[in-house]
Amino acid sequence: MKCDKHTMLLYAVTDRAWTGRETLRQQVEDALKGGVTCVQLREKELDDAAFLQEAMELSALCRSYGVPFIINDNVEIAIKCHADGIHVGQEDMTTADVRAKVGPDMIIGVSAHSVEEAQLAVAHGADYLGVGAAFSTHTKTDVDVLPEGRLKEICDSVDVPVVAIGGIHKDNILKLKGSGADGVALVSAIFSAEDIEAECKELKALTEQIIYSNSTF
Repeated sequence: MKCDKHTMLLYAVTDRAWTGRETLRQQVEDALKGGVTCVQLREKELDDAAFLQEAMELSALCRSYGVPFIINDNVEIAIKCHADGIHVGQEDMTTADVRAKVGPDMIIGVSAHSVEEAQLAVAHGADYLGVGAAFSTHTKTDVDVLPEGRLKEICDSVDVPVVAIGGIHKDNILKLKGSGADGVALVSAIFSAEDIEAECKELKALTEQIIYSNSTF
């Protein structure tokens, strides 16, 4: 599946703090109904068998909506469940090694926090970048908030889609106007909502304001 700026617009990232296994599929489907354009499954605690079962189910669900399905960190699970992509951090396998394992067609996303990390990831085959933390976040406590202007510097330095992530919600999302970001990745802003479908519709409309202000479409 193609990775472009349109598919990176509203990027939903699951997190066990906000989803239970018995409700995860329904929550993801509600997000898809609300207009999310990409879904990443992040699982840090499940064993591989349970992770694969969950990934297979969500991969099929996302495929039925025509939305890319991304696995966080686990390359083997991504390959086995026929995910559209894999997302890795700076402490995980190198982008070049990931590309060697998954082949030329799978989408590779890489976390970046500086121009140097961003350009290196792209040079080694990254299809998109996740850049953050845009704002203070409780979801990932090991990532610092980016200095002012850093997100724009990274966006200006690469020619692949850049997704802003970290502490983004509907009350601060419009602060990303002018940053050059092609989309936003959201965890709690989506999955902690009482009405996920309605929340996604509102978040998508706000994100479109950012993108159009960046004049990147």
